[in-house]
Amino acid sequence: MHEAFALALTQWAENGVPENPRAWLVSTGRFKAIDAMRRRGRLDVLSPEITGRYEEVAQTNAARGDLDIEDDRLRLIFTCCHPAIDLLVQVPLTLREVCGLTTEEVASAFLTSPSTMAQRIVRGKAKIRDAGIPFVIPSAGDLPERLGPVLSVIYLVFNEGYSATSGESVTRADLSGEAIRLGRLLVELLPDPEAMGLLALMLLQESRRRARTTSDGDIVLLEDQDRTQWDSSLITEGQRLVERALSTRQFGAYTVQAAIAAIHANAHSADQTDWPQIVALYDALLAMNSSPVIELNRAVAVAMRDGPDAGLELINAILDRQQLVDYHLTHAARAELCRRAGRLEEALAAYELAMTLVRQEPERRFLARRLSDLRLSLDKTR
Repeated sequence: MHEAFALALTQWAENGVPENPRAWLVSTGRFKAIDAMRRRGRLDVLSPEITGRYEEVAQTNAARGDLDIEDDRLRLIFTCCHPAIDLLVQVPLTLREVCGLTTEEVASAFLTSPSTMAQRIVRGKAKIRDAGIPFVIPSAGDLPERLGPVLSVIYLVFNEGYSATSGESVTRADLSGEAIRLGRLLVELLPDPEAMGLLALMLLQESRRRARTTSDGDIVLLEDQDRTQWDSSLITEGQRLVERALSTRQFGAYTVQAAIAAIHANAHSADQTDWPQIVALYDALLAMNSSPVIELNRAVAVAMRDGPDAGLELINAILDRQQLVDYHLTHAARAELCRRAGRLEEALAAYELAMTLVRQEPERRFLARRLSDLRLSLDKTR
């Protein structure tokens, strides 16, 4: 039928539309199908060697087409991350224009407003146009200098796929899969320790996808996941990359995060997780990148090692500095630690605050269940 429609575009323009266009299309499509079957029949009688060669060429062409698409996408990323573009603009511009994230999703990743982010993106597009920035992958000598923003882009694309900022689904497999493909391509292009570390981190996180939600799309916490559903092949590949990156002694933050993910992957249960080692790695991570989000993750790890009150003290310190006050996971983590510490009224207030900030529907349902259970517990104690 596709060929029939294509033929109609030319014949009808020259000879006019037939009296019965539908019948013409069906009849033409049928004859095209018969011709295709005859050609296929002639191909089948050819020698096995020719037939095999035909299939090999077809597979090679398909693989080359996919690779060309990947190369183009990587060229676009390097274009958007050109040194002539403001560092504050490079990554948001790439996420919006190359990777297809909405302005709201990009703004959420940077904890800023959509209007501010939109202005940055417009400035970046104008810079590419006015400066005539070329659409190329940089030379080998320039690659290391340009690598940092590109890794940031791939990391943020993966994060949006691993835990969507909004919508009906916890994850977006299209984005995390895209990030992993780009990560693999980048490691082939430049086997830098941090490129390997980032790819390892993505593979180890992706290995848990099937276990992170129920069949109804509800969230399953790490401690409650069925670890037999974790993808062992991705874990093995990720752990090997972590070891390669660490052995260079020239690694950075992505490799340290991958090492944390590898410890989780090695544990047969939440109770058997090496929390002291995870806290030590978060200490190293904070020394490299003093980020409140990393502080929040470290606080949760400290709570698992030393008890909920120790973690609460650290989360309260972040909020006292007016950091992450609009981040729903801060209040959700605080609520959970208050609940575990028996401070149910505080937990209730923190869960309610988190509910006002959450944008993802599965997370909203999870918080609603926690609130419902907590209210029942409070009613029994009153």
